[in-house]
Parts: sequence; structure tokens; C-alpha cells
Amino acid sequence: MGEFGMVRSAYDHSVFFRHHQGRRIILVVYVDDIIITGDDEVGITKLKQFLQSQFQISDLGRLRYFLGIEVSRSPQGILLSQRKYVLDMLTECGLLGCKPVDSPMLPTRKLLPEDGSPLKDPERYRRLVGKLNYLTVTRPDISFVVSVLSQFMATPYTGHWDAALRVLRYLKNTPGLGILYSDQGHCRVGAFTEDGDGRISGFSDADWAGCPISRRSTTGYCVFVGGNLVSWKSKKQHTVSRSSAESEYRAMADVTSEMIWVRRLLRELGVTSDDLMRLYCDNQSAIHIAKKSSIS
Repeated sequence: MGEFGMVRSAYDHSVFFRHHQGRRIILVVYVDDIIITGDDEVGITKLKQFLQSQFQISDLGRLRYFLGIEVSRSPQGILLSQRKYVLDMLTECGLLGCKPVDSPMLPTRKLLPEDGSPLKDPERYRRLVGKLNYLTVTRPDISFVVSVLSQFMATPYTGHWDAALRVLRYLKNTPGLGILYSDQGHCRVGAFTEDGDGRISGFSDADWAGCPISRRSTTGYCVFVGGNLVSWKSKKQHTVSRSSAESEYRAMADVTSEMIWVRRLLRELGVTSDDLMRLYCDNQSAIHIAKKSSIS
């Protein structure tokens, strides 16, 4: 790739880019699958010819399907979804004709290590949770429950299996739901963008001591670029927090690191924005700690 002038990103090693005469080419590679985009049409054509001279590749044209992700275009923008992926999971588990539910997990449900009886085929549970984990690429609404289910991969019980099947019943309600990316006239980075004013803003949250087993909290956040959701996470924190303020502050630190990484990656690709990144948190104590830390 260096022969063609492509540079490997310092922030994501699967991304290569080239800036030439005010235009850019971006290449993303995953094993033997490649996406090429940019505003340098002549350069993209030459890059394809260069790759064909070095490797045996096939040009599939405009992006429509990539690693199980369906790409649909409309005047409103680009929609990423995994409809076929969801339907295949429902078919495999025999739930294609099931009655759907309106939530992936009951709010009062707390999964425990020995919930029911041990599964006779734990590999089936691991395969299903692994597929659900990949589905979070376009379905952030199931990120929390999938992170919970992933904690019981070693020794799953019937209660865990039933909880996983509930997620499938939830997906049955909206198998084609995905993420829409549209041009909103700016490239500001933030974890949450308020409607109307377009200011850069952020949102993080934590479920203090929410795990009934370890009493560790769960961090949740989302990051937007140009008003479009690009990154999100729901993950149990590594240590036990002694207060809700501590757990919220840890969540703020996580999303701040993610926002800085996104902004540096965008700058490397030639997408710059000098606007401040604004982060919001619903815990006043954590906000005061963050303000005091920034002042000192």
C-alpha cells in the first residue's frame, strides 16, 4: 500500500488513507474484505487497478453488503442494518413464527450464575450470544443485555438461555431496524447532540453496583459525529465503586477517552472540527469532581 502512497492510520490499523491535491482516499480492510471510499474518484480508480495488479481481487461495485451488514441508500441518508442476519438467527432457533416482545430484557430481571439448571448443550448458548454480540454493530439497543449474557458463557444455565431467546423475540418485532447516517451540515464530535441547536454534547451513565454478583457498576455511553451515532458501549467496570459519583466519573472518563480517539482519527483522515466536545452527565457530584479536576 505504501507504493501507492497510502498511509496506515496510527489510531486504527485496519484503516489506510491518502491525501493528494486536496482530495482523499480511505481504505478499510478486514481480513480479505476491503471498502474503498473518498472524494478522489480518479485516485480510487487507479487504486483499484493497482490492487488488481498485486492481488487477485473482485470489484463488487457500490457497497451494498459487507460482513453481514446491509447498506441501503435513500434521500434521507445511508441505513446500516442486519435484517437477513436477524432472520437467519430466528430460523436457526425455530423462532421465526414466535410472538414478539417489546423489550430485550425485563427491567426487574437479574441474572445469577446458577439460574435454573445447567444447559445440556452450552455450545449452542455460546454461538447464539456470539452472534448477538456481532449484531450490536448496528443494534445498540441490545448492547446492555448482550453484555450481561456474555458473562455466563463458561457455564450457562436454562435461565440464561431463556433470557437470550427473549432477545430474539424482541428482534422479531423489528428485524430491519438499523442506524441511519445523514448529512446534518457539520462534523462535530460529541457523545450526544441536542436537537435543534446542533451543539457538541456528550452523554454517559452508569448503573451503580448493578451487578448482583460482583456489585460492580456498568458503564454506558454513546458518541456522535456530525449528529450521527458512531460509537457506543455497555460494559461492566473493572473495579467496585464505593459511590454513585465514583461510578459515574469512571463512565465519564471512558467516554472522554473514546471521544478523543474519534476526534484524532478524524483529524488524521482530514476531517477537522475546532468546536469543543461537550459531555453531559446526570450526576452532580461527578460533574463537580470533573470541573475541579479540569481547573486544577
